[in-house]
Amino acid sequence: MGATVSEPARDIDVVHETDVVVVGSGPAGLAAAIAAARSGVEVSLVERFGCFGGNITAVGVEGMAWYRREQTVEANGLGREFEVRAHELGAAVPESQSDSYEIDAEGFKVVADLLVEEAGVHPMLHRLVVAPVMDGDVVRGVITESKAGREAILAQRVIDASGDADVAHRAGAPTRTTPREEMLAASVMFHLAGVDKAAFLAGVRDDPQTYADWSAGDWEIETDGKEDELFSPYLRKPFERAIRDGVLPATLTTLGGTWGAVHDTGELTYLNIVHLPGIDGTHPDDLTRGEIEGRRQAMHAIEALRRYTPGCAGARLRNFGMTIGIRDTRKIEAAYDLTEADVRGQARFEDSIGIYPEFIDGYGVLVLPTTGRYYQVPFASMVPRGPRNLLVPGRSSGGDRIAHASTRNMSCCAVQGQGAGIAAAVSLHAGREVAEVDIAAVQRELERQGVRYR
Repeated sequence: MGATVSEPARDIDVVHETDVVVVGSGPAGLAAAIAAARSGVEVSLVERFGCFGGNITAVGVEGMAWYRREQTVEANGLGREFEVRAHELGAAVPESQSDSYEIDAEGFKVVADLLVEEAGVHPMLHRLVVAPVMDGDVVRGVITESKAGREAILAQRVIDASGDADVAHRAGAPTRTTPREEMLAASVMFHLAGVDKAAFLAGVRDDPQTYADWSAGDWEIETDGKEDELFSPYLRKPFERAIRDGVLPATLTTLGGTWGAVHDTGELTYLNIVHLPGIDGTHPDDLTRGEIEGRRQAMHAIEALRRYTPGCAGARLRNFGMTIGIRDTRKIEAAYDLTEADVRGQARFEDSIGIYPEFIDGYGVLVLPTTGRYYQVPFASMVPRGPRNLLVPGRSSGGDRIAHASTRNMSCCAVQGQGAGIAAAVSLHAGREVAEVDIAAVQRELERQGVRYR
């Protein structure tokens, strides 16, 4: 064991008390906060960055529902509302491979502000949650660190939408962490300016890519066959050619992925090209290495696009996401852990809080929801074992690898978040522990908020 220092005991000021505190404002947390407030309770939303939206805004993942096809069946609710409101406010354009909108990461910062304000949620930006406030095995709030130092926020219900089960883990909930060598790759997202739209799209038409093309280089993607001939906005050939010509290092074989939209202004957005294995998002040294290496690889990718992609000769970097994108860290051991059989087999649950299409993306599997198949998302998958008064929606909810490859996606995180927010509010109205909430009452409120749960 290395050297240690002792931190003196101190009293921490309670700066705020509320009915529900939500930790993290990605699709799960944002949906949870808005849904709880719309259910008639006081809500505070705590976020470590200076904007709400999480993966959408901070990372730059602009595709909420790039899987959507004509036959796709969905829960709707706040996940769809995020898209619609963004489009109405000029912060979304049609997405290139689906019947969905690509949400503009910068514009959605304002959309999220409006949604939070309209719902009456108390915003608490620039606060990193560092510990839970515990009363025995009951989570009574959280402690944050900020420019103001340490502060305490007390709440009757706590929703951990941190993405890494930070609150649950520190409250003593059992969690599982994927071994580093098996984790889904992290990504540094970037966007270009200076692209000739007409020439770029002509190049796409001349050499259209499909999902079958994803199985190339160091990747091997398992589909169920129906995806293989569908169009995908996929970029791989420029990087392979650049390696052959010595423009890129021969070791840089992981570059490849999708673009989101190309604009009349010359912007090519949502470039999901850089994939970094072995990055554990709960370790700051890994995150440091990933940020620096990701930006380095992105600049290599831009050089290859300039040389070998029609319309990109004059391209330049517009921006990076403000933080690296993490797909895979801790997951709680829940009252019920979803399984591969559930997400592939249209599982049905009495405690359903929403539905999600048969969409799987991760661990070498890609299944798109083109046939109307869907599964129900159980409330119990958000209930951690151990600490009470706590729900964990989003990518750290309970499930096995392939279940996680479905529920980790932002639109499913929004489904879970809305269900968690409503459950927290309904439990408060009834004076019951959140884990013992009346599911029928939760489902009635889901219906009132426009969510399909069966």
